[in-house]
Amino acid sequence: MAEQTLSRPAATTGETRAAVPRLRRWVPYLLLAPSVVYLAVFFASPMLQAFGLAFTGTTGRFGLESIRAMLGDDWFWPSVLTTLLLLVVLLPVQFALAVGMGLVVNARLRGSGFWLYVFLLPLGVSELGAGIAWYSIFVQQGWLNTVLQGLGVIDTPVIWLDYRDPVRVVATIVLAEAWRSTSLILIILVSGMRAIPRDYLEAAEVFHAGPWQKLRYVLLPLLRPTIRTALIVRTVLAFEVFATVVALGGTGTDVLATQANRAYTEFQDAHLASAYGLVILVVSLAAVAVILVSLPVRRERGE
Repeated sequence: MAEQTLSRPAATTGETRAAVPRLRRWVPYLLLAPSVVYLAVFFASPMLQAFGLAFTGTTGRFGLESIRAMLGDDWFWPSVLTTLLLLVVLLPVQFALAVGMGLVVNARLRGSGFWLYVFLLPLGVSELGAGIAWYSIFVQQGWLNTVLQGLGVIDTPVIWLDYRDPVRVVATIVLAEAWRSTSLILIILVSGMRAIPRDYLEAAEVFHAGPWQKLRYVLLPLLRPTIRTALIVRTVLAFEVFATVVALGGTGTDVLATQANRAYTEFQDAHLASAYGLVILVVSLAAVAVILVSLPVRRERGE
């Protein structure tokens, strides 16, 4: 009896030690649980409801009535083309700017920290605020025409926001969005650049690699996972550009987001608005799939 009594604490201690690893396995899931609940309540549930609205008509019957109405809308295909054009032009411009700014910040020169704060300032401006600010620049009596006339470059004000010339309007939207949101890509790229050991760049210098060679053969290959993340985030957000388009393009320029808003506010048709939202989701997923296929990381290539 005494031996059994003495052996109980040791057994209890062993069971406690064995239970600790089991508890540790559940710690990541417990930490992720609040985020999962939040996403399920505020994202997954509304998304499923939107799918239901998109595939039901005004009569409440399940079908493709809303999809047909969307495809029959005269502004549907122009809004799709404008959205894709905005993405195709905006993404390379922002990526090139972000890489250049990231190299300036990562050079660790005197004042590089100051330039980082300067580059991040536009993130504090809302999308609508940026659109209004750039509208004051491109309007006929705005800052740009005033400066160009003062320098003698032009004699009469140029109508930059000519709604009969959608390419020019899209160009102004690209400039406004590039100024406002390039910093988002910059933050991701700088974090990736600072995670790269300096030994790689020093080894490249030993072999007399120039700045362009170090960028092409050292930095960009090592930044592939970071670049992919940055492009995916910016691509998804590019399909949600709304206020800048409204401020600069007005009612003459439409993207999928503005069409979805018009369907809900002007036509008061939640089913049609949900159909536009479904298209935005599908096109976003397709664009993300293209990025994933185009930029595989080393493990995915089996190297």
